[in-house]
Amino acid sequence: MTDTQTTLIVLGASGDLTSRLLMPALGQLLTREPERSIRLIGAGMDDWDDAHWRQVVTASFETVDASGPAVAAVLGGATYRKSDITDPGDLAALLALAEGRPALYFAVPPAVAAKACVALASVDRPEGLVLALEKPFGTDAASAHELNAQLAAIVDEDQVFRIDHFLGRSTVLNVLGVRFTNRIFEPVWSADHIASVLIRYDEALGLEGRAGYYDKAGALVDMIQSHLLQVLAVVAMDPPSTLDAVDQRDAKATVLRATSVWKGDAAASSRRARYTAGTAGDRSFPAYADEEGVDPSRGTETLAEMTVGIATARWEGVPFTLRSGKALGARNSEIVITFKPVTHLPTGFDGSSEPTVLRLTLGPDRMGLEINVNGPGDPFHLDRASLEAEFGEGELLAYAEVLQGILDGDPTLSVRGDTAEQCWHIVQPVLDAWKAGQVPLDEYPAGTPGPEAWPAP
Repeated sequence: MTDTQTTLIVLGASGDLTSRLLMPALGQLLTREPERSIRLIGAGMDDWDDAHWRQVVTASFETVDASGPAVAAVLGGATYRKSDITDPGDLAALLALAEGRPALYFAVPPAVAAKACVALASVDRPEGLVLALEKPFGTDAASAHELNAQLAAIVDEDQVFRIDHFLGRSTVLNVLGVRFTNRIFEPVWSADHIASVLIRYDEALGLEGRAGYYDKAGALVDMIQSHLLQVLAVVAMDPPSTLDAVDQRDAKATVLRATSVWKGDAAASSRRARYTAGTAGDRSFPAYADEEGVDPSRGTETLAEMTVGIATARWEGVPFTLRSGKALGARNSEIVITFKPVTHLPTGFDGSSEPTVLRLTLGPDRMGLEINVNGPGDPFHLDRASLEAEFGEGELLAYAEVLQGILDGDPTLSVRGDTAEQCWHIVQPVLDAWKAGQVPLDEYPAGTPGPEAWPAP
């Protein structure tokens, strides 16, 4: 942690992301680290004044019971400027207000962020300027490459933070801790012993008012391209020399460069579906096609699966399945590592002889190791048992961990430019197959685990 003066300039301050996620994260961080010196500036198109902006920030801080001298200082000095962030003059005026090291947080749609970066290139920029951009990073590999080029003309790569709040520091370290600090796991973490890996993020929530973005993205781009491929990289990377940003990001980049659609067949290795009307608990969902703001003719999927392979000596031949969807009845976020069966089961045992399975649940973070054990009574009868452990909760919200890195200039949790482009290259064959109609758009009632015809994940 650093006590250097930082000015956090939130572009898109009047948006939902700012009040619902970013400001609570800032409030929690300031409460835990009261010695921080931060000036907060909000910028947006809404006709707000300083008093209204402070009310918004105060309400967000209250959701996490933020308090202390740093919180009071930020609230007392928070200012707001009505600004067109795609206008060079307005950007220059915002940067002129900065004290110490400025950090621009783009809490705006990707297209607006891209235009703002073009404008930013034409103005004088303070030393040490940091840029933080939300996903999705571009709309395809070409646009991601173009945006990277724009950013490179403004600041160095280590001053660019491509936000992936899905991988907060505690979650990353929990996965790495299980892998690299336990001899029982690290020697068998390869194709020699692992049969398959499933990484999934099933949501019980629906659109929640995000149709404007989601209907243009869909589950594949919204979650798999941006988040789950990053999880895959953490699971599959070779042991880095250290846990610092350079070594971790190099290790993840190496894995992603070796990742491609399973057996080169995008149509056979992917599925898509969208929800119809249904009920989850006490909540009723309309059909996705009937949701406000949805254009049914787009054929946007709300559930996506794709299987990839990793062409390395460690992982050759192991299928990695990535799955994410909405309105699935129950939240299920986990990494499931299924090991190969034992090479020989002595005659005489009966009952369960399923492969060993390691489950790493994300948020709350826990692990379960499913194994076969001798059951009570008949010692030759095998039952299934699960050894479970809870990981310690992280001290901060995932967004607070990301924000901490931005304010400290630590890019460990940031997606590097080349990997942002590579993730688009990985999913592009699937997007092309879907666009060509090679994969049917199946349906599932909201509140169910997915289409009946799909194999259980």
